[in-house]
Amino acid sequence: MKIPVRLRVDAHSPIPIRWQLTEQLKHVIEGGGVPRDQALPSIRELAGFLGINPNTVARAIEDLKRSGYVEARRGKGVFVALALPTRPSPTLRDDFLKDTTIRAAALGMTPDDVAVGVLSVASVGPSALRGAALILLIECSPAELDFFARELQAHLPVRVDKVLLSELAVAVRRRKGANHWGAAVTSFGHLPNVERLLEGRGVPVLALLAEAHLETLHRLAQLPSGTRVGVVSAEPETAHNLEHSIANAALPNVARVETGPPEGPALNRLVRRVDVIVCSTSAAERVRGLVGPTMPVILDDRALNQRAVQMLGTILARQAGDRPTVMPPLALGRLGPRAVRTSPAGPGPGGNGDAVVRRRNHNP
Repeated sequence: MKIPVRLRVDAHSPIPIRWQLTEQLKHVIEGGGVPRDQALPSIRELAGFLGINPNTVARAIEDLKRSGYVEARRGKGVFVALALPTRPSPTLRDDFLKDTTIRAAALGMTPDDVAVGVLSVASVGPSALRGAALILLIECSPAELDFFARELQAHLPVRVDKVLLSELAVAVRRRKGANHWGAAVTSFGHLPNVERLLEGRGVPVLALLAEAHLETLHRLAQLPSGTRVGVVSAEPETAHNLEHSIANAALPNVARVETGPPEGPALNRLVRRVDVIVCSTSAAERVRGLVGPTMPVILDDRALNQRAVQMLGTILARQAGDRPTVMPPLALGRLGPRAVRTSPAGPGPGGNGDAVVRRRNHNP
């Protein structure tokens, strides 16, 4: 078959050539670049095309076999597996890498700096997970449950047990062996109630923060000095999360950030007080109909904070016993003997904290 032209290796990169080739082949396979009824190029063909040692190619193919991407068929060659492993979609991964690259460039980091940094923390990251862990997700509305479940499953190999906050007590009583949950996940505002209901069950409780997309912050940064931002959402928790992340971006041109509902007199009052509206796609039509063509409306359906994903992945990997018990390289502040908060810019939900995790032990 024709060798995919997207395959490239860099002998000067800090990433081993074997890993470069393995990840690129995964990307090609996930994107449908290799038909399932057609064999991959032979080891000799790949080695010649890339100008690398055939042994390196053979090891990369073995990595793909072990991870479930390809399978060997006797006398026919190596083919794409019928069922590929669960991973975030290529689009989500590309968006994440783009955001990471932009953030790194703003700090003066080169691509090699980023690569070396990723390698240095990979042993405690979500990549340590093996198989899909079951987590308990608690929120106050079906919309919030669906959002967080979708985000978590897109970024981590997890299965999500969705429970409304109002139904948590019943769900916990029905499942006496609650330790089958690898962790319980909720929003900052629900943390005390969830901790109380899971008291003594040995389930780590993690509070996550969803934040505005980087593109939203970039667009806001282009607006005039003194800009007043209105955040509109049908869900108070959604509005709080967006308000929190925009405020903590500390854009020098943004004078104030406030929230409002997507309809009614309160929305009318908010529109009169602000210069730009940030809202979800579901609320966009109503908001645009009210504000008219002169006021900018920025659509933002939120993204799960990547430090929160890292924290959850580390907790689950630790429970699986695959990695040493060490914390990820984030700014840590002690909250007590059983609590850890990641907080790059300030303590607690009022600062720029990304996640809070507490473990409720059987013998506190």
